[in-house]
Amino acid sequence: MAPSADQHARVIPGGFSVLSLRFSEDDAHAALHQLCVKEHRVRAESSTNRPLDRTLFALNVPPYFTESVLKEVFSRFGFVQSVELKERPGASETSHSGVSRHFTGTLRQCFRVAYIVFKHASAVNAAKRHPENVPLVVSTAERPVRTGIHKWIQQYSDSLIKASSLQQDIDQFMNNYDKQKEEEAERQNQEAEQQQEDEEGWVKVTKSSRGVKVRPHSETANERMLKKEKKKSERKELLNFYTWQHRNTQKEHIAELRKKFEEDKQRIAVLRAQRKFRPY
Repeated sequence: MAPSADQHARVIPGGFSVLSLRFSEDDAHAALHQLCVKEHRVRAESSTNRPLDRTLFALNVPPYFTESVLKEVFSRFGFVQSVELKERPGASETSHSGVSRHFTGTLRQCFRVAYIVFKHASAVNAAKRHPENVPLVVSTAERPVRTGIHKWIQQYSDSLIKASSLQQDIDQFMNNYDKQKEEEAERQNQEAEQQQEDEEGWVKVTKSSRGVKVRPHSETANERMLKKEKKKSERKELLNFYTWQHRNTQKEHIAELRKKFEEDKQRIAVLRAQRKFRPY
């Protein structure tokens, strides 16, 4: 049904459509909250989590809104596939499946932005054309939204962690860690075997996936190559080529001879002191 003359969507600068929110049906005389929504069209973003034709971008999302609440409110326009809440606009972040839910940080209580992905593109257009003077009800008898002391009690209850659940996540993490370490040790052993030289200094050459014969590289091979290069440079270095090099070499040679002479004098003095002359 098309909106009447007094029911139309209001578009503000930036291409945002204004949606009015009413917390509950009982708050008929309460002030309305306003959301600013528009179709998400960031061409530079390569994430498939936000399809360009099916994603709705929303600003000024209240702190009491959760992903489930947003999904329920916007489901009137069409089936909602996913909802993403962020403190500020930005690229989509892939979820770290390896991190336990017990160690993920909680969202800061502030006004946020949301990315709402619908199943069909028509739902995005329906949300943008929704009249401003027809508010969307957030909390109903079927889906109540907790606020105030009830919300704090719920948050505290959710923050309590069962020991069995935490122990299960810790065991799973340690198993994955041990498996990763074993795979890494096996890979290092294979590289060491490939880099091992025989008695004559030959190295086994491996074959890459493209059919090109290549020599495998590892840390040990790189260190060995650096040592060889250093020895080459030392052999090629010119000794006593310049006058100052010849002068320094002579000084070092003279100092070494004087040191050896002093050591010999001390050795002779000790021998003379230990000798006892007995003519009879």
